[in-house]
Amino acid sequence: MSSPGSVIQPADQTATWAGLGPVLRVLRMALAYPVRLTIAVVSTVAAAVFQLLLPQYVGDVVDTVTLILSEATDPQDVKRQLLQLAGLILGASAVRGVMMMVHSQQGEVVGQSVGYRLRMGYYDKVQRLSYGFHDRVHTGDLITRGMLDIEAVANSFNRGLLKAIWLLVLIGWGTYLLVSTDPPLALAALSFAPVVAWRATVARMRLRVAWLRLQQCLGRLTKVMEENLGGIRVVRAFAARKHEMTKFDAVSDQAKRHTDRTINIRVRDVSLMTLAYYSAMALMLWVGGNRVLAGHVTVGVVTEFLIFMLILQMPIRQLGMVVSALSRASTSGGRLFEILDLEPDIKDPPDARDLEIREGVLRFESVSFSYHDVGTPVLEDISFEVGPGRTLGIVGPPGAGKSTIALLAGRYYDVDAGRVTIDGQDIRSVTLQSLRAAVGVIHQDNFLFTASVESNVAYADPWAIREQITHASSSAQLHDWVLGLPEQYRTLVGERGVSLSGGQRQRLSIARSVMVRPAIIAFDDSTAAIDAATEQRIRTALRKLTERTATIIVSHRLSSLMHADEILFVDAGSIVERGTHAELMELGSRYRALYQLQANPSDSLDRIAGSIAASAARATEAVRGR
Repeated sequence: MSSPGSVIQPADQTATWAGLGPVLRVLRMALAYPVRLTIAVVSTVAAAVFQLLLPQYVGDVVDTVTLILSEATDPQDVKRQLLQLAGLILGASAVRGVMMMVHSQQGEVVGQSVGYRLRMGYYDKVQRLSYGFHDRVHTGDLITRGMLDIEAVANSFNRGLLKAIWLLVLIGWGTYLLVSTDPPLALAALSFAPVVAWRATVARMRLRVAWLRLQQCLGRLTKVMEENLGGIRVVRAFAARKHEMTKFDAVSDQAKRHTDRTINIRVRDVSLMTLAYYSAMALMLWVGGNRVLAGHVTVGVVTEFLIFMLILQMPIRQLGMVVSALSRASTSGGRLFEILDLEPDIKDPPDARDLEIREGVLRFESVSFSYHDVGTPVLEDISFEVGPGRTLGIVGPPGAGKSTIALLAGRYYDVDAGRVTIDGQDIRSVTLQSLRAAVGVIHQDNFLFTASVESNVAYADPWAIREQITHASSSAQLHDWVLGLPEQYRTLVGERGVSLSGGQRQRLSIARSVMVRPAIIAFDDSTAAIDAATEQRIRTALRKLTERTATIIVSHRLSSLMHADEILFVDAGSIVERGTHAELMELGSRYRALYQLQANPSDSLDRIAGSIAASAARATEAVRGR
């Protein structure tokens, strides 16, 4: 299985996807469109063949004119021959034009079809990759791969692969015709080929590295822009425009330098190819003139060779574009396939079956867990049970592992030791679809889509009727507020819900989660932005909905979970205290200290300050005593 951590490769690590391996994979994908692919290739070959007929016809015209000038011939016969040759030239040009049009049209269709498949496959894979993958890879890089890299691969089919076939036929078949006509003259005419082959190979190698660095730089550029736009309110609040412009300018300038490098490589190599081409043309004219004077060939043959080289002028210039397109496709395809070849860390086992909810009892059995990029355990030997109609509260200092418990219940990560079960079924043995339908987690990050209030509430069930939506909204104490909006439930929520307050976003998230009536629901500090009175009304409204639901409440605010049937005080990944609110208050340890701090913050702070002062005084006396 591929490691998600290997997704982002440094710019100099090109060995994994060196060569045209990704391009060949793209070509295999194009085989899924055999009819269009065949038409594109046949029209490409036909266009090259008919283009090669033009030099022969022009050479025949020159020989015919030379014959007229050197011998007395019937004028009518000459006119007839010239008309025939003119018709052949016109017909070959017309057929070539039609074939080029078909080649371009079908090539673009196949390329964009491959791009569509890559885009859908890429998006599907990103949806299925685990939380652990998204923890380590920035969104900006994923967007760059899903847009710029796919576009480069899609364009490479017509501008790279088909153009390469066109050039191969043009040069290969043309070489055969020239050599079969006059080998010495053909050798002079094709003397540029070794130089072109050499420079094209060097350019492809250099361009591939340059494109890889450019694509990675564009990923960083997207990252900076995305973070800036996502935090534009913070930027404005701290008047940090100049700082943000400096950051963006640094990355943008780096991207420009990499772009300039690719341009310099392409222009330099195309210039050398063009110089070699014109040098070969001069050599061919000199050799051809001598052979005409010696009587080995006719002027028409030399003209035929000259026209052939003139025809190659544009392909020689396009060769740099072909090399650039294939190099970029190799780089971009490699970056895409790095993602497409990844296997999600969290996936259905081969023998997975749907989760069967009999009672809805969630049990943690000696669970330990650590994030891969942290290494140190986040949870150690966590055990508890919560069943239908019961509420489990989890409290503790920041970073204690409280939110991780909620994420493990929905199998967003896999435990390192122990197991998590629902009605005795290990959640690693059931399908994710059935598990996520049974376990609802209301996250701290109340993400909302740029859609209507109705669509956001009914996100998990888009076909829900209005009565279900309003019922869920009423339970979350959201309905009355929605009725006051200009278009009520059809009112558009701004990007990421920025048009809503923190409490409104949290209430909308709660409504979205209770829509699906999960057997187990976890509130991960999801009422922190809601005032105590509204929270009490929400809890009262949800009590009927959750009377057959196992409920987990993760919160820093004890008033949110004092009513729980059992409360766990978690610190440093371990359960240090457990019991009901009354039992923990009777215990008189950490939970009670936290309760007193929240109930009487000023008195508690005074006691803490006094304790610190007393400790300092004792330390001072001890030093004096020495």
